[in-house]
Amino acid sequence: MKKTFILEDLDCAHCAQKIEDKVASFDGVSNCKVTFLTQKLVYDVEDDKDKEVEEKMRKFVKETEPDVTVKKA
Repeated sequence: MKKTFILEDLDCAHCAQKIEDKVASFDGVSNCKVTFLTQKLVYDVEDDKDKEVEEKMRKFVKETEPDVTVKKA
């Protein structure tokens, strides 16, 4: 299942890479990409891991980049 999120107020390319690397490391995730210019996070996730991955992603973003708001695209 493909998931797309907007990372509103993401203002640093290094931060985008950090988020991409972390989400890509989650169990069940493949083809993870954060595009800094469009502030989009896109990844494929196994159906049974969908909610778990989204919760972990949101928690990681909030802890590491508190000014970024995660919204479903």
